[in-house]
Amino acid sequence: MIDLTPLARRLADTPLADWAASLQQQLDTKIAIGHGDLQRWQSALDALPELTARDIQLSENFALDGACSEDQREQLRQALMGLSPWRKGPFELFGVQVDCEWRSDWKWARIAPHLNLTGKRVLDVGCGNGYYQWRMLGAGADSVVGIDPNWLFFCQFQAMHRYLPQLPAWHLPFALEELPGKLEGFDQVFSMGLLYHRRSPIDHLLALKDCLIKGGELVLETLVIEGDSNSVLMPPDRYAQMRNVWFLPSVPALELWLRRAGFTEVRCVDVSLTSVEEQRSTEWMRFQSLADFLDPTDPRKTVEGLPAPMRAVLVAKKP
Repeated sequence: MIDLTPLARRLADTPLADWAASLQQQLDTKIAIGHGDLQRWQSALDALPELTARDIQLSENFALDGACSEDQREQLRQALMGLSPWRKGPFELFGVQVDCEWRSDWKWARIAPHLNLTGKRVLDVGCGNGYYQWRMLGAGADSVVGIDPNWLFFCQFQAMHRYLPQLPAWHLPFALEELPGKLEGFDQVFSMGLLYHRRSPIDHLLALKDCLIKGGELVLETLVIEGDSNSVLMPPDRYAQMRNVWFLPSVPALELWLRRAGFTEVRCVDVSLTSVEEQRSTEWMRFQSLADFLDPTDPRKTVEGLPAPMRAVLVAKKP
């Protein structure tokens, strides 16, 4: 059982107190419904060796170290392999290098200089396996709650949490729609890699705003295209082999969307083309990756003939 009592205590004197007090029942109910592979992934978690992280590095990267025999290291590696595929990372645990599909540390290095997370209550929407949650703590966040309905990502987070039980990070296997409306309790809300999966992107922005306190800050990262404030691409079918991609706006269009949703002080802090070095197949993620989704004769295009992935990070305030 995942005990959320520490989270309820952490949020007891905040606007999130009532919500936090209800989370244990909501989580237990969802775990009871479960997932077909949950027992297999739980077996991988149960196989993790008992180790103590004496050296914890979260600010420059994610690295844990401490006493670990060769047998324990191999046991750790095999248990973590049992939770493959690993999408976001990398993680280093007691000498085991989990080389994930995404070099998420590169993205974080582009984003972090533009943020001040010191003492902030943070919500990471679509948090994946929680990689960024740990990095947010390394950047000084007071606490980080991540939500993502993917059960494998939930289990991958639990693997890391096994060795960091004292840190104020929690992963809830919920979608944004499963949160109550008008939470208005987080200082900082992140939505990274979600907006283009939403059929109604403006509604997504409004829901994110409802999670923020007044004066709170949104960090939004999404796929974009070149163009002016009227430029939006809606793929006719797949985009880079992804089925559920709906809207790719230009940066000026996205800025307009944020302002129309009621945000102020909107600014774009990064625009980057995704490279095959940043997103690729590894032994920890053996399926197809970006190189397979680009036109082999013109890497500026996807296999569907659309503009190759370019991502922007925007920061905006809730007035």
